[in-house]
Amino acid sequence: MDSAILCGGDNLSIIKPIAQLLGYILDILFKGLNAMGIGNIAIAIIIFTLLVKMLMLPLQIKQQKMTKLQSVMNPEIKAIQEKYKGKNSDTVAMQKMQAETKAVYEKYGVSQWGSCVQLLIQMPILFALYRVFQQIPLYISQIKVLFLNILGVNGVDGISSVSGYADTLNEIYGKTVDWSNTSTAVTTLNSFTADQWTKLKEAFPAFSDMITQNLDKINHMNTFLGVNMSQNPGFGLHIAILIPILAGVTQFISVKVSQAGMEQPDSDNPAAASMKMMTYFMPIMSAFLAISLPSGLGVYWIATAVIQTIQTIFINRYYDKIGTDKIVEKNVEKRNKKRAKKGLPAETIVKGASVTTKNVNNNKNSANSERAKKLQEKKEANDKKIQELRESAAANGKAVKPGSLADKVGMVSRYNEVNDKRK
Repeated sequence: MDSAILCGGDNLSIIKPIAQLLGYILDILFKGLNAMGIGNIAIAIIIFTLLVKMLMLPLQIKQQKMTKLQSVMNPEIKAIQEKYKGKNSDTVAMQKMQAETKAVYEKYGVSQWGSCVQLLIQMPILFALYRVFQQIPLYISQIKVLFLNILGVNGVDGISSVSGYADTLNEIYGKTVDWSNTSTAVTTLNSFTADQWTKLKEAFPAFSDMITQNLDKINHMNTFLGVNMSQNPGFGLHIAILIPILAGVTQFISVKVSQAGMEQPDSDNPAAASMKMMTYFMPIMSAFLAISLPSGLGVYWIATAVIQTIQTIFINRYYDKIGTDKIVEKNVEKRNKKRAKKGLPAETIVKGASVTTKNVNNNKNSANSERAKKLQEKKEANDKKIQELRESAAANGKAVKPGSLADKVGMVSRYNEVNDKRK
């Protein structure tokens, strides 16, 4: 659920032009559906959501590829973190840890900031979508004109021609609204309940028939399976309550599917609590918000979760089929092309992307073994030299005196032997 977009994203300057573009596309889609006799808001929302998710598919593919590689990279990254554990105050150690971590990402052909960049690209689109679906009558011209007919600001006499109409509307709505602002007036009327529409007709009897005619067309376009997309489902045993329920259930399924194949963090790891919150808290919040927001927005969340779940399943199957090694190979090839353009040497492709901490430790043990072998060879050479000098001295009837060459070589040998034991 795109609940993060509820946190003031609508005020960002970049949101308005994106919302206008998406609204323009939605308007064209609705006109096409209406021409085919299926001009319905819910159907338009579902098809429009599908189109947007298909356009954003490349970003989702990159995200899932990153998740796939992360499960392979994590053991190596954890080993590095464990290596420098408790050295947070050591600047040099922290720099080494960052360099080693960066090397792991480069080895797998992955950018450390890749997922953040993809999220930053998606967020303005999600903010804009929320704005469009919350204010649908402002973006779908064939619905907007019906509200303008009622208001009488479309070159036709309407309730705005009656003196004091704004005060009457505020009384019916229960809040003070700037009815002279067309956008505000349209979105407010779109949220009117059946009882409020009845009061509106009674308050403006001269325009009762005109209000009824336009309202019938609005309800026909807004209603899907008995649910008015402009109304909040609210609490109660009625069909509209299915929307928040489905919003929560589909979100839960989507999250669980997206976590399939991911390495589960240890219970004492802070990431475990974060993952648990995303799995259970987010779907509950989706359902709760869908109760108090227009049903059309709930339909959008349901459609998004269902489409994303299907996409995730197929993308994961594809990556499982080609294997991690192939993913890494393609990543490194792509990075090498970029490096070649900058005049940089190519990186070596890692053989066996599933390199784990065990492999790293084996390499380390192998290096230690080679070093021990060389030290042993050096010690044997020293012992041989001492023996030769002793034999030579014995043949000449001389003892090995303190400070002599043989004695010095023996000291070196003894030093090497002690040093080897320390290591």
